[in-house]
Amino acid sequence: MIFVTYGKDIVKNTYDILKESDIDLYLNSNFSVSIKPNLVVSRPAYDGATTHPEVIEGIIIFLKDFGVKKIKIIESSWVGDSTKRAFKNCGYEEISRKYNVPVIDLKSDSCTVLKYGEYKIEICDEALKTDFLINVPVLKAHCQTRLTCCMKNLKGCISDNEKRKFHSLGLHKPIAELNMLIKTGYCVVDGICGDLTFEEGGTPVESNRIIAGQNPLLVDSYCAELIGYRPDEIGYLAHGKKLGVGEYYSQDTKIFELNPENKPVHKVKSGRTADSYKNNIHEDSACSACYSSLIYALHRLGSKIKGTEKIYIGQGFKNKSGDGIGIGNCTLGFKKCVTGCPPKPTDIIDALK
Repeated sequence: MIFVTYGKDIVKNTYDILKESDIDLYLNSNFSVSIKPNLVVSRPAYDGATTHPEVIEGIIIFLKDFGVKKIKIIESSWVGDSTKRAFKNCGYEEISRKYNVPVIDLKSDSCTVLKYGEYKIEICDEALKTDFLINVPVLKAHCQTRLTCCMKNLKGCISDNEKRKFHSLGLHKPIAELNMLIKTGYCVVDGICGDLTFEEGGTPVESNRIIAGQNPLLVDSYCAELIGYRPDEIGYLAHGKKLGVGEYYSQDTKIFELNPENKPVHKVKSGRTADSYKNNIHEDSACSACYSSLIYALHRLGSKIKGTEKIYIGQGFKNKSGDGIGIGNCTLGFKKCVTGCPPKPTDIIDALK
């Protein structure tokens, strides 16, 4: 079962969709509950990269009315950015004070190594010890995995070293296996104005939609189709299905809608901007922060980038050399390199010009 609501009253709509959902089948008022938003960068939600604080507020009000007394907000921004700055700039410190709900920076948390399949994964203890994890991602595109939503949002529950390792492993399989180790209690997707180009935001598409459901794979596969992808086009969804994380959304899935009169008029699809630059990019185990800086720069340059320009990016190019343009400190051996971890998009633009 998937629940969807539409409209601009974010707090009320979040509260209402949870009230009408089947969350009561899984949640107990005696549980400790951790809310995991997406604060990958320190940018306001209207830019399309981070979870609206109003969605979190609606969840907190619902939980308190449900009788839950132990509530936390947990998160870890991507490598190179500050979670504490994101909590402040994205409105979460205010939410914390208003409702007396602590915000926990997982970058400072202890970790436990758990094994599933072929991977050993260093997971933050706050994510493991909670009784009930509410996963609150943004529905948006990702420059490497195409979609980032519920399953990928759990990557914020691992250490920074583990995040780097995930990229060296290709992201898809470790993301799927992480979802076998961290149990999601419920998913609430912020589909208000996610960026459908890449995960750092800047080109938001207003949809005014909130999506809820218990199973992260089911919800993600539904969300993938909303932006124009078949579930099997997203590697970690396909692998997650094989592992048994859940099943894909299908015509047999029950969809419960609130406020359907407020549905977006146009069907929103990803422009697949990142895909259009793949002929230029030679990528090997690049981290998202670095890769999205490159995509942002290429997006800004548009037709000014030469079709034959060779650009190298990723951990796989450490200690290697070449005549093309290297992006990030991993490509210091290249004839021309834009330094930084991650480099600034403006520096990449200058180099590519």
